[in-house]
Amino acid sequence: MDTAKNTLRQRFRARRDVLSPQVKADADEHLVISLANTDLHGHFSASPGSLIAAYVPVGKEPGSIAALDALNDGGCEVLLPVVVPGPPAPLRWARYSGPASLRTGRFGLLEPTQPTQPPSAVERSDLVLVPALAVDRHGVRLGRGAGYYDRSIAAVPRERLVAVVYDEELVDQLPAGPFDVPMGWALTPKLGYTRLGTT
Repeated sequence: MDTAKNTLRQRFRARRDVLSPQVKADADEHLVISLANTDLHGHFSASPGSLIAAYVPVGKEPGSIAALDALNDGGCEVLLPVVVPGPPAPLRWARYSGPASLRTGRFGLLEPTQPTQPPSAVERSDLVLVPALAVDRHGVRLGRGAGYYDRSIAAVPRERLVAVVYDEELVDQLPAGPFDVPMGWALTPKLGYTRLGTT
């Protein structure tokens, strides 16, 4: 299982590595529009006062600071993950208050300078945007392999979990492990939101 997943990780990373800056910029622009107009068929709508857990993209991950700003400007409260020292463990969270509030943390990730909140803070979120290398139509998410997110979102209801990927990274089937947390939705630049696990 791990060998199969690692092979897939390499494949999807290689696809991202060759994305041109223009393709990434266009994809990110579409994601900003989708996030600013979130309406998950009665399950959730991004409105003032909503609490959204998100992430700062690394490298060519889909997403952008502009997407975080769009949520903030829409009146949402945005939480970002903070990696704690030591072996992989549940993420802590801190409020995002603009690009100037970010600093470089562990693994070179940009993290908020606001006081951190405990791992359980993510459970209060109305929506959790989860980075992924790929996700399948059953809701199986392929992450980077360290397990930080699976440890962090296990108690979050599935319908609040959104894997953010490029359109070609929404696939029919991925290998699933015993600790993989299923996603309720995929968000891609062209397709917008796709409900997962309904068949």
